[in-house]
Amino acid sequence: MLGLGRACSLGHSCRRPTATPPSPRPHPRSSSKSGRAVLAETAPSAQAQIMEPAKREEPRAVALRAVEATPESFAPFGQVIAASPDGDHFGPHDAQLDLSRGIPRFYIMRLESRPLKFSNITHHASVTQCLGSIGGQDWYLGVAKPSIVDGAPGQSAGRDPVQSRAGHYYLPPDPAEVCVFRVSGPKFLKLHAGTWHAGPLFKADAVDFYNLELSNTNVVDHTTHNFAKQDGVTFVIED
Repeated sequence: MLGLGRACSLGHSCRRPTATPPSPRPHPRSSSKSGRAVLAETAPSAQAQIMEPAKREEPRAVALRAVEATPESFAPFGQVIAASPDGDHFGPHDAQLDLSRGIPRFYIMRLESRPLKFSNITHHASVTQCLGSIGGQDWYLGVAKPSIVDGAPGQSAGRDPVQSRAGHYYLPPDPAEVCVFRVSGPKFLKLHAGTWHAGPLFKADAVDFYNLELSNTNVVDHTTHNFAKQDGVTFVIED
């Protein structure tokens, strides 16, 4: 409610000096519980209302059923690499890597508390990435097809291209095209450059993963889309 005066630096009520003739007709007054005079509404039907901030809608949870990652099912997103006999020659069943744009980094990544749900998804435009659990523990990865735009950007499928901090353009991933894979046993995934991925996720408390990317991938080539903020959805994995 409006007060008659303005607040002084000491917290007391200050009144402006009243002008000599003519004096304005005072407004009707009412008293607050604190004893300070306040202006009353001039219109009898109007009532003071406190405007509450609009409540932000909670993102809608979308359940996704995990499917087993096989060379055939995972082909649009990358490769599934399993053990091969010693002495086999290099061929299409091996990981087809592109590490040409920087210094390769191969390291063990310890992840903790990664439950089966996600709202962010990421891609790396300049490198293929390999991920696998040490010991062959089961894990999960949410994915969407690469959507990097080559050449002059233009609208596609009703979606406007976005420029990443790395400089390239991409189409935001469509929530309807997101799927989840389960990776079981001693195998690893090679992601195509630009494949959107969320994870690794797992049921255990902690899992160690080997990870092959570039030395600066997470610094200069890490583009993330937030489904909760941009699309109003989050994903929960069922398995």
